[in-house]
Amino acid sequence: MNVLLAITAGVLFGGGLFMMLRRSLVRVLIGLLMISNAVNLIIFTAGRLVPAHPPLISPGNNALTPPYADPVPQALILTAIVISFGVAAFAIVLMQQTYRALGNADMNDMRSTDTPVEDEEEATP
Repeated sequence: MNVLLAITAGVLFGGGLFMMLRRSLVRVLIGLLMISNAVNLIIFTAGRLVPAHPPLISPGNNALTPPYADPVPQALILTAIVISFGVAAFAIVLMQQTYRALGNADMNDMRSTDTPVEDEEEATP
């Protein structure tokens, strides 16, 4: 099971890196989200996958008895999912505003920092 999750995380990371090297902002965002999911999967795998052994203290014991799934990586992953959702929402808004200002989402067209802004005094003859 760990080998399958490691291969899946590697494929996600490789695909995300490939997408981040593209020129389109949409593809860069998709690549960023894929890499974020790959890192979450790696952290989840590192937290010892033990099926049918939740991290609960049974009655009569004072501590957890191994084997159990570590709850700290799971809490860390939940926090990372919420943060990546917020970053994705912010990036989508930035992409939308960039598309409205420039007319396309190509990174090569964004090399110039000058944006066409019409001044009311210059626009009226």
